[in-house]
Amino acid sequence: MFLRATGSPGRSRLSAAVTAAVACALILSGCGGGGGQEQSSGSGKNYVDGTGAVTEVKPADRKPAPELSGETVDGKRLDVADYRGEVVVLNVWGSWCPPCRAEMPHLVKVANETEDQGVRFVGINTRDLDRVPAQRFEDEYEVPYPSLYDPSGKLLLRFPKGSLNPQAIPSTLVLDREGRIAARALKPLGEEELRSMIDPLVEEK
Repeated sequence: MFLRATGSPGRSRLSAAVTAAVACALILSGCGGGGGQEQSSGSGKNYVDGTGAVTEVKPADRKPAPELSGETVDGKRLDVADYRGEVVVLNVWGSWCPPCRAEMPHLVKVANETEDQGVRFVGINTRDLDRVPAQRFEDEYEVPYPSLYDPSGKLLLRFPKGSLNPQAIPSTLVLDREGRIAARALKPLGEEELRSMIDPLVEEK
């Protein structure tokens, strides 16, 4: 879909905002199941499909994650690049999303148990136009890690074409120690499935 901005600067800015909103809606297919199409950078065999909607990427074919930084739900500054050298789990969630609520206890448990292994969890909160529901969500589930506040989905639009990107809510991506996208799940995760995405990366040297 293409929207051409014409006329006054005000209308141009409005059209740009509408375009961004449409793009975000296409990327984030909504809360719940349903996986997006798996993407390839050309060879057709870059990705190793796991079970269900979980996809893993061979080390040689991994692409770097985009720059992800900004304010957290509680108003602090966070830059995911500061965790380079550690395995990073990125979870896209919204306080309004029932599957996000279903998986959060598993995320919290694994985050607490893997911190000593050099694993860092970071949430990306999206579509919560007010921080308060997101803050209450974190308090309710005793979430031990920070979440970037991304109500309009701008951070999610930074993921490059040809890479694994978050196409649904919830989505979970795992970055290797070099900051490359190594795995993605387009569904709520249980503890066992989440660990199956993390453990191989912890063992990589």
